Amino acid sequence: MRFWRRGVPQEPAADADTVPAEPAEPAPPAAPEPAERETSSAGEDEEPLFGTPPPRTWFDRIMGVPETAPPETAPPPQPPPPVAAEAEAGGGWFGRLRAGLSRSSQRLNDGINTIFARRRLDAAALDELEELLIASDMGTGVAEQVVESLRRTRFNQEVAPEEIRAALAEEVIRLVEWVQKPLKIDLARKPFVILVVGVNGSGKTTTIGKLAKQYREAGHSVLVAAGDTFRAAAVEQLQIWGERAGVPVMTRPSGSDAAGLAYDALERARAESTDIVLIDTAGRLHNKADLMGELQKIVRVLKKLDPEAPHSVLLVLDATVGQNAHAQAEIFRDMVGVTGIVMTKLDGTAKGGVLVSLAEKYGIPVHLIGIGEGVEDLRPFEARAYARSLVGLEP
Repeated sequence: MRFWRRGVPQEPAADADTVPAEPAEPAPPAAPEPAERETSSAGEDEEPLFGTPPPRTWFDRIMGVPETAPPETAPPPQPPPPVAAEAEAGGGWFGRLRAGLSRSSQRLNDGINTIFARRRLDAAALDELEELLIASDMGTGVAEQVVESLRRTRFNQEVAPEEIRAALAEEVIRLVEWVQKPLKIDLARKPFVILVVGVNGSGKTTTIGKLAKQYREAGHSVLVAAGDTFRAAAVEQLQIWGERAGVPVMTRPSGSDAAGLAYDALERARAESTDIVLIDTAGRLHNKADLMGELQKIVRVLKKLDPEAPHSVLLVLDATVGQNAHAQAEIFRDMVGVTGIVMTKLDGTAKGGVLVSLAEKYGIPVHLIGIGEGVEDLRPFEARAYARSLVGLEP
């Protein structure tokens, strides 16, 4: 008798910074909508930014954007409550957070187990721990603070790796909880304008789409302005998100003035009493002078209609670039006055500790983190859950 295994068809790889298409006629029962990728949207002709770029395995599959949005086959997810007030089981948000940070926590755990297996907390062990923390992209300042705290409290004592992990988690909480600030929408300043900045490939366009969908599902009226007028893929992706969320997306022909588009979007939002305006922007840094001029022009024209606009300037940072995120934070802070950070792709890197060094060095509020591809995986930053997940402990 012959036995064989029926082949299982594989789904085609999703194109970078696009929403994957679903089959035209899905068989019942309806499958849930595929998760949107939070990947690079940069083209193959772009030069790496800030030294070593993030993994470029997606780039070979770029240039295919679906013309229409895949059909919605499942009820849209409900807007998540703040993480700090959430009490989910291990398979919920906290479970996904710990799983998303598993690459970072594995790197730390392996190092801690090697250093502190049957060993006192002596000077040599502290030196090795400091090197491990720096290698995990926590930065020299953070590494020094952690080591000094342990030196004061546990020096020359027998310590187990579990004790070191717990102590490290508490120190990380202390270092980052002061930048834990939710993104608050003040409808007294309606329309509330959010300007989103960041380099191409950071997940900026996808973040805007996810926010638009979350806000719409929470009952807010939303308008999106596709202000990256030089990247057709970004515009088309926002249009797909707009169709899915029932949110209008304003566009202009390729190469149009982004500031003019932003002005028209705010003018329309005021006329239609829209609650929130999300404005995408270009992110090519190989000519910083042009980008700085464009961003500053956008801010100037918005202030002609509302002197307080933009009310929030979100910087989207890709965790996979590690310490290069510092250079990006510094450039955009100087360009346009960043008010908050969204850290994406924490599930795709062993460098999740970079958020700690960013908090310690710049003190910019961290509003949101992304640890997956789905809309529900962009959630408010919560310091304790992040710190304990980072070292492999239960949140």
